[in-house]
Formats: sequence, structure tokens, C-alpha cells
Amino acid sequence: MKLSLRLVSAVLLVFMLLVATEMGPVAVEGRTCESPSHRFKGACLSETNCANVCHNEGFIGGNCRGLRRRCFCTKHC
Repeated sequence: MKLSLRLVSAVLLVFMLLVATEMGPVAVEGRTCESPSHRFKGACLSETNCANVCHNEGFIGGNCRGLRRRCFCTKHC
């Protein structure tokens, strides 16, 4: 009984080590900052259009937000 408990413990330990090494390093995502678009005009109804305008302003993307549906540009902080 004692031998089988040791065997099970050893197999479990080896399994956990294999799973941990297969996962690799975990990437930590940075914060995302938002800023109102300076060039977007009118109500923001299309996320794609907002993102395109924000790309032209030098940001990485854009989202429509708020009751007034304004375009907010996003970038990594």
C-alpha cells in the first residue's frame, strides 16, 4: 500500500511538471489608455470606421462609447 501511494505521488508530480513546462511563459497584457478622437465627426455608429480614423491619428484602435456615441482611440500605456 505504501509503495503504490509513492508511485501515484511520483506519477502525479511528473505529470504536473510536464503540464507546467508545456504551458510556457504567460504573457502579461499591458494597460490600454483611451483618448477621444480629434478627427472623428458625428455620432460613432461603426466601430470599424472609428478604428480606421484612430489608426490615422497614430493609435492602435478605437471604440464607440457613451450615450453620445463618441469615438475613443486606444493605445498601450
